[in-house]
Amino acid sequence: MTRMVRKQIYIEPQQETLLKRLARMTGVTEAEIIRRAIEQQARTILFPHRDLSAWQEERAFINHLIQQGSVPGGRTWHREDLYER
Repeated sequence: MTRMVRKQIYIEPQQETLLKRLARMTGVTEAEIIRRAIEQQARTILFPHRDLSAWQEERAFINHLIQQGSVPGGRTWHREDLYER
């Protein structure tokens, strides 16, 4: 088991009620609920939601190229040519 560090915290009465309810509902300890909340908060702050609009634009561009089909006349290079560079 991982070594734990003891921490004492103060929470508001409604938070205690909610904490107890969550522990009962999930079947884990109150301490585990708090640990999970800390991890979730860390993920939110350290790895914020990324704006996917750039990826969506790129996907649209690639789909546009695919819809255009093959280049007339085919490609003018050979795979082996790439390895000589």
